[in-house]
Amino acid sequence: MVFRDLIHDVLQTLWLHKLRTSLTMFGIAWGIVSIVLMVAAGEGLRVGQQKQAETLGKDIMIVFHGRTSLQAGGQRAGREVRWEDRDVAYVQAQSSDCQYAIPELEQDSVRSHTAYNAAAFTVTGSYPPFGEIRSLDIAKGRFYNIDDLREARRVAFLGTDAAKQLFPMNDGIDHAVYLNDIPYTVIGVMAKKKQDSSYDGWDVNKIFLPFSAMRRDFPDKPPGTPYTFDQMLVTPRSVEQHEACKAEVRKALATLHRYDPADKEACPIWDTVQEAQAFATMTNGMKYFLGAVGMVTLLLGGLGVMNVMLVSVRERTREIGVRKALGAPARNILQQFFIEALVMALVSGGLGLMVAFGLCQLVDLLPMPDFFAGLLPTWTTGLLASALLGSIAIVSALYPARRAASVDPIEALRYEPGG
Repeated sequence: MVFRDLIHDVLQTLWLHKLRTSLTMFGIAWGIVSIVLMVAAGEGLRVGQQKQAETLGKDIMIVFHGRTSLQAGGQRAGREVRWEDRDVAYVQAQSSDCQYAIPELEQDSVRSHTAYNAAAFTVTGSYPPFGEIRSLDIAKGRFYNIDDLREARRVAFLGTDAAKQLFPMNDGIDHAVYLNDIPYTVIGVMAKKKQDSSYDGWDVNKIFLPFSAMRRDFPDKPPGTPYTFDQMLVTPRSVEQHEACKAEVRKALATLHRYDPADKEACPIWDTVQEAQAFATMTNGMKYFLGAVGMVTLLLGGLGVMNVMLVSVRERTREIGVRKALGAPARNILQQFFIEALVMALVSGGLGLMVAFGLCQLVDLLPMPDFFAGLLPTWTTGLLASALLGSIAIVSALYPARRAASVDPIEALRYEPGG
């Protein structure tokens, strides 16, 4: 039998048994759709939560000042520790695993007004990398730069909601905003962002200034001094270096302020890298759980496919006997069953992938919650599911067909389906 005739016989057989073929293909396609959708939901949750966490800042550590809980260097426990301007350069020099170490000074009692409106917003000052570290995307204008910092220019970058309230008629760029009656020129406005965590309020309701201007016009309040600031922002050079970076920061600050480097109460650190890793472990666990549920569904679908294929071969035992009586070798018989199963697996697998990815795209057109990025399917999952169910279909067809092909043609002809 030539290959073309074999394909013709396969297609004719599948068409003659449309219901059985349809049930088999539906089982394969349904299993693929199920697992792809479940894994896509888990991936969407992971990506959505990761994006929300990055609104505070990516790979960032916020170093707060505190009180000592251990005695060290003749100093009593319970002593208040406050970071000073001189600490920044020293920490940066002593922390080779850290990319940035910058100060942040804040005031929440500054009166803000423009020619249009007045309000009270948190005013914060830092170095130019602050915008990158804290994920402050720019909608219009620019963030303050190194020249603004060096010359202590009175320039301001506004949070989204602060700009809307202070300048309801325009974006405020190049206009003056008065902070405690001190005029600052607006140089930029922040893009809207949905922030899910904060240590000092939402960024959309803040006004950002160069640290030098902030230090001159709005110094730290008592018990702080004109040389202290609120917290230090630190980022590692890579995620793998964040523990080394954190240890270097603790050691450098402990050396400057004469406390035990192991005293975490003196130097509390909010480590978003560590939080992100813990959260990634949780979301990956959820994804694997959904994948396991989908795999169970896949195996159940595989059992259905197996049953249909076994019944199909059983019903065709007499056909196998006739073909053997006419001289067909067992190899040709097995070849036909293999191609039948392969065609069903390929067609139903392709249909299942098309339906699964199509449903994901339709769902992604709908509005999504803040913490969910939509259904994000992966080709790897779909192809693995297709390969597994296709293998089940082929094995389910070949095993009984091999047994039937090895039976004596007379015994095969005597076989009664259901008997």
